[in-house]
Amino acid sequence: MAAMNADYINPFLLASARVLKETVFLDAALGKPYLNSFKFSDDSLLIILGIKGAMDGQVILDFKNEVALDIASRMCMMPMTELNELAQSAICELCNMILGNAATVFSTKGIVIDITPPAVCRGGVSYSTDYAANICVPVIYGTDKKIEINVSLKG
Repeated sequence: MAAMNADYINPFLLASARVLKETVFLDAALGKPYLNSFKFSDDSLLIILGIKGAMDGQVILDFKNEVALDIASRMCMMPMTELNELAQSAICELCNMILGNAATVFSTKGIVIDITPPAVCRGGVSYSTDYAANICVPVIYGTDKKIEINVSLKG
């Protein structure tokens, strides 16, 4: 399994904090990175985006359902009580903004990447790969809400 350089992860973290602050007015803190398995819980909304170019792989943003509803409510400026198409679309758009901002950060370093459209997955999911390690960094807001950013890239 390929190891990942911190330079591959930091742009996603910078972009996440920036987009959360500018889009939904949340001050987020970064948790401690850890090596994550490719197993996700039943109460998760996963947004999966592929990365191609100077590096290849994927980024999976893991939202617990209550966090996804909270952020979708903030984005839509109305209470969201179910993860319907509108709520999922809002979360996908947030993830597009995060990955687009990360691509911009990479481009300032001369690294060109493209991102795929987001794929939405709900519920318990697991998969395996020996392509690259999955580094997870929790992005925490409020007292206990978090988005887990899983980065699995090979450059």
